[in-house]
Amino acid sequence: MNIISKRVGLGALAAITFAASFGAAGSGAVAQDQAEQDTLETANNEIQSTAEGSEPAIRFVMNEVVQDVPEEPVEHAVQPSDAASLRELVGSIDTHGEMNREMMCLAQAVYFESRGEPLDGQLAVARVIINRSESDSFPDDYCSVVTQRSQFSFVRGGRIPTPNHASEAWDRAVAIARIAHRDLWESPADDALYFHATHVRPRWAGRMTTRATINRHIFYR
Repeated sequence: MNIISKRVGLGALAAITFAASFGAAGSGAVAQDQAEQDTLETANNEIQSTAEGSEPAIRFVMNEVVQDVPEEPVEHAVQPSDAASLRELVGSIDTHGEMNREMMCLAQAVYFESRGEPLDGQLAVARVIINRSESDSFPDDYCSVVTQRSQFSFVRGGRIPTPNHASEAWDRAVAIARIAHRDLWESPADDALYFHATHVRPRWAGRMTTRATINRHIFYR
């Protein structure tokens, strides 16, 4: 039933009934009865017409309308493994699937910054980038962390060079990036935010807490 039409019809009924009653004193009870009868028939006809035939002007929705939102593309699925070592886990990762921009930046950083390091050293570098993206002190995505000014020496003018995608080193970097992103393997430098090569000693290192030394890199928090 159209609620607005019903209210208008009943309002008209009340108003005309009042007017008819008010005029009854001068025109007699017969005129009053006739006016009331006419008004009642008009209101009934209006309500009946609305209920049976016409489309309601306003629809009242009692329940929430929930619209499905398409999921964002998910990075190449990597399932946790029962691998006995990081090397075994790296060997089980599919490195040929598509990568989004953020994962590409992470893998490139691993490749250029640590491809000559053992796998746990490469994983530690990836963890530093991920930790920075989650820290309020650094940008909030992998690419912005990697290209932040004066942070990684392989970045030139805010641009990351193109790695050799046909190399085994690149495949390992991709695997390490996916393992770190999915948190599939624990790193000794798990919460580190900084690192440097062992042959240098930057002044800021004295203010930090050492988390791990892995081959030629020292990691700090």
